[in-house]
Amino acid sequence: MQRAERITDAFGLVFCLVIVTYVLTSLLGNTGWSSVLVMLAVSATSVVALTSSHVRPHWVHIAIYISLFGLLMALIAAVSGNDDWLDLGALAQVLLLSAAMAAVLIRVVTSAEVNARTILGAISVYTVLGLLFAFLYEAIGRIQGSPFFENHAHLHHSDYLFFSYTTLTTTGYGDLVPGGQPGRMLAGIEMLLGQIFLVTLVAGLVALWRPGTSIRRRREQRAAADPGGPGTEPGPAAD
Repeated sequence: MQRAERITDAFGLVFCLVIVTYVLTSLLGNTGWSSVLVMLAVSATSVVALTSSHVRPHWVHIAIYISLFGLLMALIAAVSGNDDWLDLGALAQVLLLSAAMAAVLIRVVTSAEVNARTILGAISVYTVLGLLFAFLYEAIGRIQGSPFFENHAHLHHSDYLFFSYTTLTTTGYGDLVPGGQPGRMLAGIEMLLGQIFLVTLVAGLVALWRPGTSIRRRREQRAAADPGGPGTEPGPAAD
C-alpha cells in the first residue's frame, strides 16, 4: 500500500489495464477459470485507478477487499460449476469498476493542468463505458426470457462486448440489434453518452492541452534554483 500510494495520476497504466481487460473479456468466456482471469484484470484496473485518483487509502483498502471477494466468488464458481457465485462476484466487481472510473473522471475534471495523463484518464473512462454497458446487456439477456438480440438465439460473451462498442462509437454495423425493451432504450442512452463524452470532455481536454508545457516549467525551475548551472550565460569578467 505504501508503494501504491506513491502513484500520481498513473492514468497511462490505468489505460493499459483497461485495454488488457477488454482483450481478455473479448477472447475468454465468462465461465470457469477464464472468469477468474477476467476478474483479476478488473480488480487490478479498479485498484490502480482508485490509487491514481488520489482517493483516501481507506477507500483503496475497501476496494482491495471487494476485489478479493469477487475473486473468491469466481474461484468457488470455477470449482463448483455453479454460476450463481460468479454472478455475485461479477456484480461486486462491476460496482467497484464503476466507482473507480467515477473517481478517475472527478480527478480529470478537477485537474489544474491538462496533460497527456489527464487525457489518458478521460479515454480510460470512455473505454470502460463500453465494458460496463456490455455487462449490463449480458445481465439483461440472462434475466429476460427472450433473446437479447433479434434472430440470435445462441450468443457468446464477446457478442455483447462487440455490440456495446459499436453502439458507443455509433458505428452501427447492424448485425446485432436489440430485440426489444429495455435493450433498445439502453442502447440509445449509450449512443448519447458516447457522443457527449467525446465532444464535450475529450475534445475539450485535447483543445486545452499544450504539449511540452510541464517540461519547460521544470527547466525554468531548475534554472532558477541553479543560476550557475549549464546553459546559463557567463557573467562579465572581473577586473
